[in-house]
Amino acid sequence: MRKAAAKDQLLGHADEADGIEEYDNALPDWWLGLFWLTIVFAIAYSAHYHLIAHRSQVKELAAELAEAKVRWPQAAAPARLVVTPELARKGEAVFRANCTGCHGVDLKGGIGPNLTDTTWIHGGQPEQIVQTITNGVPAKGMPTWGPILGPEKINQVAAFILSRQAGRHDEEREHEGAERRGGGDTRSAHE
Repeated sequence: MRKAAAKDQLLGHADEADGIEEYDNALPDWWLGLFWLTIVFAIAYSAHYHLIAHRSQVKELAAELAEAKVRWPQAAAPARLVVTPELARKGEAVFRANCTGCHGVDLKGGIGPNLTDTTWIHGGQPEQIVQTITNGVPAKGMPTWGPILGPEKINQVAAFILSRQAGRHDEEREHEGAERRGGGDTRSAHE
């Protein structure tokens, strides 16, 4: 009888909580049972995970990384770029299909920078050119071509760009030599 009388007793907090009344009732037995069951489960699971099975997230991550290395092996580092006419010819086709929109058909630039001058924003050495093509320049709008083209086509494009650089330098040297010998402008014969 006492339990029933005390069951719906108001605590009197209505003036502190904008008129919301609070009853001083005990929690239901089903709720207390679930609460204690979750505590027992948490203790048992923690003991099994850490003490009995000797598992840890660090070990699981290491195992997943090892499995990933076997499943998806890292590609070997690309060989040093050697510019050959055949590689440059293949690179020209890849360049025309992917790069002319920004660098122009003649590599003189447009949206992207000029690739035939001596000023290189990210370095004009073969390794630097391959690196720039592979990783792109997202801040300037150049996409990351590495996953799209792959190392072989990137080397071809770099060979094409470098072959055009070499051709331009040869023309300049020939022009300078003709001027020293007192000859006229030989550029028109090459254009």
